[in-house]
Amino acid sequence: MIFSGKDFSFELGKKTYVMGILNVTKDSFADGGKYNTPQKAKEHVEEMLLQGADIIDIGAQSTRPDSQLVSAEEELEIIKQYLPYLSNEFSCVISVDTFYPEVAEYALNNGASIINDVSGVFNEKMANLVKKYDCGWIVMHTGGGNANIVPEYKNTVTEDVIEFFDNVLDKCDKMNIPHKNIMLDIGVGFGKTYEQNIEVIKNLARIKRDNVALLTALSLKRVVGAATNTENDEKLFGTISANSLAIANGTDFIRVHNVKENVLGAKMADALVRN
Repeated sequence: MIFSGKDFSFELGKKTYVMGILNVTKDSFADGGKYNTPQKAKEHVEEMLLQGADIIDIGAQSTRPDSQLVSAEEELEIIKQYLPYLSNEFSCVISVDTFYPEVAEYALNNGASIINDVSGVFNEKMANLVKKYDCGWIVMHTGGGNANIVPEYKNTVTEDVIEFFDNVLDKCDKMNIPHKNIMLDIGVGFGKTYEQNIEVIKNLARIKRDNVALLTALSLKRVVGAATNTENDEKLFGTISANSLAIANGTDFIRVHNVKENVLGAKMADALVRN
């Protein structure tokens, strides 16, 4: 069982892998404006790698509640300021957080190996890029909603996530995209109420698809703050707790802002639940 592409390979079940978040936006909910110069970004990437990050996930578009959508042209101009510079500086696995195929293709030609697609749909243009570049593709469930909009689910949200994941994998099969290229993301904070976010985190063992990488991305999100009655950096403690439960229930990757603390938490969880 692996999550792999032309330039990377992660053996699933061996350990929990950590994606360190690099937001180069001015308005991301947790760290907007902190790393939006190439030098600041470089320093933060260096820090995250030293702390144990396995992947650096670069985002040039905020998807926080009430954020303003950045066009493909604007997002590409931001990515061009950072990606070639960082990929030349560091020999690490880089993911780019985008739902625009044109931005994804530029990223794959300039040092990225994984596309983190939060669109919540199976985009055939993106799928064709996965085939062309043998890259990783993170596909996230939103139910058709986003950080502001919660759709009506005909069944439980857990059943909807399972149905969406199975549909994605079926379409990949029809396009001859190997499951090794795919990582599935339950989409905490996207198209879900507080109760629904709690439900999908609790039901990861049911949601996980056999031999396919699973990502849990809940770092410092509203659901953590609501559950713990905390704000800002204090949400770290709830994040580590929720990630530990996710690891126990089968997640392979966690996406986090605070790399050092979550790496240590994952090591303890791995010691308890991994073979």
